[in-house]
Amino acid sequence: MQNSKSKDPLHGITLQKIVEQLVEYYGFDTLGEFIKIKCFTDNPSVKSSLTFLRKTDWARKQVEDLYLKVLPKLPK
Repeated sequence: MQNSKSKDPLHGITLQKIVEQLVEYYGFDTLGEFIKIKCFTDNPSVKSSLTFLRKTDWARKQVEDLYLKVLPKLPK
């Protein structure tokens, strides 16, 4: 059998982990400037952000794209 590994950099990473790492790296203030969505600017929390992002594909895509941009800079 071949040992095949997914080429998708988001494979195996939960949305919660993505949001938590972005918040840790940028903080909600800066994150809200990069991605103009209410869950990052008005009374932000990881829980409210996850609720919104799971329902809203376009917003989730923006968060995932930002995560992929900063992935090399994030601590391992």
